[in-house]
Amino acid sequence: MTGTARPARRWVPPWSGTELVTVLDRLRSWSPFDGGLLLDDVAAVLDDVPPSEEDTAQLAERLSGHLTRLVTIAVASEAEQDPTAAQLVLRARTLHADPLPCGRQEAIAHLRRLGWTANELHDRLTAIRCLKEAA
Repeated sequence: MTGTARPARRWVPPWSGTELVTVLDRLRSWSPFDGGLLLDDVAAVLDDVPPSEEDTAQLAERLSGHLTRLVTIAVASEAEQDPTAAQLVLRARTLHADPLPCGRQEAIAHLRRLGWTANELHDRLTAIRCLKEAA
C-alpha cells in the first residue's frame, strides 16, 4: 500500500445548523407519553360532575395533546392496519381539528367526545400491543 493514496471526500453534515437547532429544541421540549395522566384527564371529563368552566379549555388542550400522541404512536407502529384502530385514528384527527365550542353544554359535550376517543384509542393500542397498559 505504498504510493497509492486516494483522495478523501470532505465530510458534509446531513443537516444545516438551523435544522440541528430545530431538532435540539424538539428534543428538549419532548416528554414521554404518560398513560396515567391520560387516564386522569379522561376520568375528569367523563365524571358525572362536569369539569368547572375554568378547567374546560385546559382539559381540552391536554386531551388534544393526548390524542395527537396516540395518533403518532398508532401511525409509527402501523396500528392503522387494524380496522378499529384506523377508525379511532380518523375520529381522533377529526376531533382534534374541531375547535372548542363557545357554549358551556357544547364545550362539555366536545370534552367528553375527546375523552371517549382518547380512552378508546388508548385501549385499542394497548390491546394490539402498541402500548403498555397504564397503571
